[in-house]
Amino acid sequence: MLSRTVTRVLAGALLAALPLLGTAPANASAHAVTTVYYDNEAGSAWSAAVSTAIANWNAALTNVQFAPGDASDSTVELVADSGWPETETDSPGSGTVYLGEEAVTEGYDRTRITAHELGHILGLPDNYNGDCSILMSGHSAGTSCTNAKPATSEASEVDSIFADGGSSAARQRTYTDAAAR
Repeated sequence: MLSRTVTRVLAGALLAALPLLGTAPANASAHAVTTVYYDNEAGSAWSAAVSTAIANWNAALTNVQFAPGDASDSTVELVADSGWPETETDSPGSGTVYLGEEAVTEGYDRTRITAHELGHILGLPDNYNGDCSILMSGHSAGTSCTNAKPATSEASEVDSIFADGGSSAARQRTYTDAAAR
Protein backbone atom coordinates (compact mmCIF):
# COMPACT_ATOMS: atom_id res chain seq x y z
CA MET A 1 0.00 0.00 0.00
CA LEU A 2 2.77 2.42 0.95
CA SER A 3 4.73 1.50 -2.20
CA ARG A 4 1.68 2.29 -4.40
CA THR A 5 1.30 5.70 -2.75
CA VAL A 6 4.99 6.48 -3.17
CA THR A 7 4.88 5.34 -6.79
CA ARG A 8 1.86 7.58 -7.51
CA VAL A 9 3.52 10.57 -5.82
CA LEU A 10 6.76 10.04 -7.75
CA ALA A 11 4.90 9.58 -11.04
CA GLY A 12 2.92 12.76 -10.42
CA ALA A 13 6.07 14.70 -9.56
CA LEU A 14 7.80 13.43 -12.70
CA LEU A 15 4.88 14.45 -14.93
CA ALA A 16 4.79 17.86 -13.30
CA ALA A 17 8.54 18.31 -13.84
CA LEU A 18 8.62 17.26 -17.52
CA PRO A 19 7.57 20.68 -18.88
CA LEU A 20 10.40 22.26 -16.87
CA LEU A 21 12.82 19.88 -18.54
CA GLY A 22 11.49 20.73 -22.01
CA THR A 23 9.81 17.35 -22.36
CA ALA A 24 6.10 16.66 -22.14
CA PRO A 25 3.98 13.55 -22.57
CA ALA A 26 2.85 12.85 -26.12
CA ASN A 27 -0.78 13.65 -25.27
CA ALA A 28 0.04 16.98 -23.59
CA SER A 29 -1.41 19.99 -25.44
CA ALA A 30 0.79 23.03 -26.01
CA HIS A 31 -2.27 25.29 -25.83
CA ALA A 32 -5.96 25.20 -25.20
CA VAL A 33 -8.36 24.80 -28.10
CA THR A 34 -10.43 27.91 -28.77
CA THR A 35 -14.17 27.27 -28.69
CA VAL A 36 -16.34 29.52 -30.85
CA TYR A 37 -19.94 29.47 -29.65
CA TYR A 38 -22.63 30.10 -32.24
CA ASP A 39 -26.32 30.94 -31.96
CA ASN A 40 -28.28 29.52 -34.88
CA GLU A 41 -31.11 31.95 -35.50
CA ALA A 42 -31.33 30.93 -39.16
CA GLY A 43 -34.33 28.64 -38.72
CA SER A 44 -35.25 25.24 -40.00
CA ALA A 45 -34.52 25.94 -43.68
CA TRP A 46 -30.82 26.24 -42.79
CA SER A 47 -30.53 23.81 -39.83
CA ALA A 48 -29.16 20.82 -41.79
CA ALA A 49 -26.73 23.06 -43.68
CA VAL A 50 -25.51 24.65 -40.45
CA SER A 51 -25.04 21.27 -38.76
CA THR A 52 -23.09 19.82 -41.68
CA ALA A 53 -20.95 22.93 -42.20
CA ILE A 54 -20.06 23.07 -38.50
CA ALA A 55 -19.18 19.35 -38.51
CA ASN A 56 -17.00 19.80 -41.61
CA TRP A 57 -15.01 22.65 -40.05
CA ASN A 58 -14.68 20.89 -36.69
CA ALA A 59 -13.37 17.73 -38.37
CA ALA A 60 -10.71 19.74 -40.23
CA LEU A 61 -9.42 21.92 -37.35
CA THR A 62 -7.30 21.38 -34.26
CA ASN A 63 -6.87 24.84 -32.72
CA VAL A 64 -10.50 25.96 -32.85
CA GLN A 65 -13.89 24.24 -32.66
CA PHE A 66 -17.46 25.46 -33.08
CA ALA A 67 -20.01 24.63 -30.37
CA PRO A 68 -23.68 25.55 -30.03
CA GLY A 69 -24.45 28.35 -27.64
CA ASP A 70 -27.24 30.79 -26.99
CA ALA A 71 -27.65 34.54 -27.09
CA SER A 72 -25.88 34.95 -23.75
CA ASP A 73 -22.57 33.23 -24.61
CA SER A 74 -22.33 33.15 -28.41
CA THR A 75 -19.81 35.17 -30.36
CA VAL A 76 -21.28 34.14 -33.71
CA GLU A 77 -24.86 34.68 -34.80
CA LEU A 78 -26.29 32.88 -37.84
CA VAL A 79 -29.27 34.68 -39.36
CA ALA A 80 -31.49 33.79 -42.34
CA ASP A 81 -31.67 36.63 -44.83
CA SER A 82 -33.48 37.23 -48.11
CA GLY A 83 -30.44 38.83 -49.77
CA TRP A 84 -27.03 37.57 -50.82
CA PRO A 85 -24.91 35.78 -48.17
CA GLU A 86 -22.71 38.12 -46.13
CA THR A 87 -20.51 37.95 -43.06
CA GLU A 88 -19.59 40.78 -40.71
CA THR A 89 -16.71 40.05 -38.36
CA ASP A 90 -14.62 42.16 -36.02
CA SER A 91 -12.10 39.44 -35.17
CA PRO A 92 -11.61 35.74 -35.89
CA GLY A 93 -14.25 33.76 -34.05
CA SER A 94 -16.90 36.44 -33.81
CA GLY A 95 -19.45 38.16 -36.01
CA THR A 96 -22.74 37.76 -37.80
CA VAL A 97 -23.40 35.46 -40.75
CA TYR A 98 -26.33 36.38 -42.99
CA LEU A 99 -27.33 33.18 -44.79
CA GLY A 100 -28.77 34.65 -47.96
CA GLU A 101 -31.68 32.98 -49.68
CA GLU A 102 -30.93 34.86 -52.91
CA ALA A 103 -27.93 32.59 -53.56
CA VAL A 104 -30.05 29.48 -52.97
CA THR A 105 -32.65 30.79 -55.42
CA GLU A 106 -29.86 31.19 -57.97
CA GLY A 107 -28.89 27.52 -57.48
CA TYR A 108 -26.06 27.62 -54.92
CA ASP A 109 -25.86 24.89 -52.27
CA ARG A 110 -26.98 25.84 -48.72
CA THR A 111 -24.28 23.78 -47.01
CA ARG A 112 -21.48 25.24 -49.16
CA ILE A 113 -22.82 28.75 -48.54
CA THR A 114 -22.87 28.14 -44.80
CA ALA A 115 -19.40 26.56 -44.67
CA HIS A 116 -17.98 29.37 -46.85
CA GLU A 117 -19.43 32.10 -44.62
CA LEU A 118 -18.14 30.31 -41.49
CA GLY A 119 -14.72 30.41 -43.16
CA HIS A 120 -14.97 34.21 -42.99
CA ILE A 121 -15.86 33.98 -39.30
CA LEU A 122 -12.65 31.98 -38.86
CA GLY A 123 -10.61 34.71 -40.58
CA LEU A 124 -10.39 33.54 -44.19
CA PRO A 125 -10.86 35.92 -47.13
CA ASP A 126 -12.56 35.09 -50.43
CA ASN A 127 -10.46 33.31 -53.05
CA TYR A 128 -12.27 33.63 -56.37
CA ASN A 129 -10.14 31.12 -58.27
CA GLY A 130 -13.09 29.00 -59.50
CA ASP A 131 -11.70 25.83 -57.90
CA CYS A 132 -14.53 23.81 -56.35
CA SER A 133 -12.09 22.06 -54.00
CA ILE A 134 -11.32 25.43 -52.39
CA LEU A 135 -14.23 26.32 -50.12
CA MET A 136 -13.40 30.01 -50.09
CA SER A 137 -13.69 30.17 -53.89
CA GLY A 138 -17.37 30.81 -53.18
CA HIS A 139 -19.61 31.58 -56.13
CA SER A 140 -16.72 31.52 -58.62
CA ALA A 141 -16.87 27.69 -58.58
CA GLY A 142 -20.40 27.81 -60.02
CA THR A 143 -23.76 26.43 -58.95
CA SER A 144 -22.78 22.82 -59.69
CA CYS A 145 -20.16 22.93 -56.92
CA THR A 146 -21.49 21.50 -53.67
CA ASN A 147 -18.16 20.94 -51.85
CA ALA A 148 -18.68 22.16 -48.29
CA LYS A 149 -15.40 20.95 -46.80
CA PRO A 150 -12.39 23.17 -46.32
CA ALA A 151 -9.24 22.27 -48.22
CA THR A 152 -6.23 21.22 -46.15
CA SER A 153 -4.57 24.57 -46.92
CA GLU A 154 -7.64 26.47 -45.66
CA ALA A 155 -7.79 24.43 -42.44
CA SER A 156 -4.05 25.00 -41.91
CA GLU A 157 -4.51 28.74 -42.33
CA VAL A 158 -7.32 28.79 -39.76
CA ASP A 159 -5.30 26.68 -37.33
CA SER A 160 -2.46 29.18 -37.76
CA ILE A 161 -4.81 32.09 -37.02
CA PHE A 162 -6.00 30.37 -33.85
CA ALA A 163 -2.59 29.10 -32.72
CA ASP A 164 -2.65 31.89 -30.14
CA GLY A 165 -6.42 31.96 -29.71
CA GLY A 166 -6.92 34.24 -32.71
CA SER A 167 -5.77 37.37 -30.90
CA SER A 168 -2.91 38.24 -33.25
CA ALA A 169 -5.14 38.22 -36.33
CA ALA A 170 -7.87 40.52 -35.02
CA ARG A 171 -9.39 42.63 -37.76
CA GLN A 172 -12.79 43.99 -38.69
CA ARG A 173 -14.20 42.98 -42.04
CA THR A 174 -17.43 42.65 -43.95
CA TYR A 175 -17.41 39.95 -46.63
CA THR A 176 -19.98 40.49 -49.36
CA ASP A 177 -19.87 38.85 -52.74
CA ALA A 178 -20.86 41.93 -54.70
CA ALA A 179 -19.85 40.35 -58.01
CA ALA A 180 -22.68 37.84 -57.80
CA ARG A 181 -25.44 40.32 -56.98
